[in-house]
Amino acid sequence: MRKERKHFTPEEKVAILRRHLVDKIPVSELCEELGLRPTVFYRWQKELFENGAAAFQSQERPQRQVEEKQKRIEFLEKKMQTKDEVLAELMAEHIALKKSLGVAAMLAGSLAGESPAEGSLPSYPRSDIRRRRG
Repeated sequence: MRKERKHFTPEEKVAILRRHLVDKIPVSELCEELGLRPTVFYRWQKELFENGAAAFQSQERPQRQVEEKQKRIEFLEKKMQTKDEVLAELMAEHIALKKSLGVAAMLAGSLAGESPAEGSLPSYPRSDIRRRRG
């Protein structure tokens, strides 16, 4: 019958590794005492050394990252506002151009003796459209 696996907390893993590294207890003795395989112990040791730099990072770094993100957000918001203003200006110019071209086309058509709505769908007054739908 198999033994149930023991799950160690991160604090327990660090304490076990400390016993080996600081107290100089041999790995074989620790593994026998705790029922660990040496490969598991060495994997924990590798993870500790790979991620150990995180313990030495100061608390200022996350604050600086937050400030950098805030500056980036402000920059992007300003950029979006500028784009919105440019788009609004272009749309206003576009509408003005369409209106002026529409008036010019109507004038050109009336000078040529054509009706202004020739070649297009008939235009009905709004009240007429409502009656036809219902």
